[in-house]
Amino acid sequence: MQPDAAILLAVNETISAPLFAGSLFLGMLLVLELGRRIGIRRLRRNGTSGGSGPVEGAIFALFGLLVAFTFSGAASRFDMRRGLVADEANDIGTAYLRLDLLSAADRSDLRQMFREYLDSRLEVYRRMPDLEAAFAELNRSAGLQQNIWTRGVSATRNAEAHPNAAMLLLPALNAMFDITTTRTMAARSHPPLVIYWLLFLLGLGCALLAGHAMAGMKTRNWFHAAGFAAFVSVVVFVIVDLEYPRMGLINLGAYDQVLVDLRDSMK
Repeated sequence: MQPDAAILLAVNETISAPLFAGSLFLGMLLVLELGRRIGIRRLRRNGTSGGSGPVEGAIFALFGLLVAFTFSGAASRFDMRRGLVADEANDIGTAYLRLDLLSAADRSDLRQMFREYLDSRLEVYRRMPDLEAAFAELNRSAGLQQNIWTRGVSATRNAEAHPNAAMLLLPALNAMFDITTTRTMAARSHPPLVIYWLLFLLGLGCALLAGHAMAGMKTRNWFHAAGFAAFVSVVVFVIVDLEYPRMGLINLGAYDQVLVDLRDSMK
């Protein structure tokens, strides 16, 4: 029932979207110029830059396919994580309502514990991207889970509780705790880093081919070169930012409002 705090996002498994996209942009500009110079040298030597349209087209198609798959995967995982926020709110809300099956004294104590628990759950994600602080708060949530479970089991055995209190409340508590593990695992679910390095290298490779194809131009066309590098880098930035939605501009924080609203209703 308790989430394993060790499955929180590890520092070495995260990618900084601005750093990754910025490095790709600068690298593509440099490789574009390198490709252009290689093409000019071959043009002077052979009278032609020797480009191969089918080969270049295949490599650009491969790059486009990789971008499409990584974007689609990042978007679907973002939607999944967003949906899990609502699932946790529903699970906590259901368990909170079922506290009415307990005696007045037990109900009052557990409601206060629920408020503390929900505050802790919200704090886990508010502290992102400070992973160390989020890790500490996740451990605190796990401790509160244990306290709620122990108190809940004891309360269902009270003679004043509803006869079916244990059958209705305990599964709801279990679901409320299980969703935390699901959310933590979802936050850590990413493609292998090699996928992003392959995306980076293919981007540089396409820039090299594009620069080589520009060798026939009399002057450097920095507008097209910078535009090509910028558009590719922006797309890659969005992909990485979607993949780590607690770390950058694209953030799940706005969707936590459903949990905030639930907390406000726990008067």
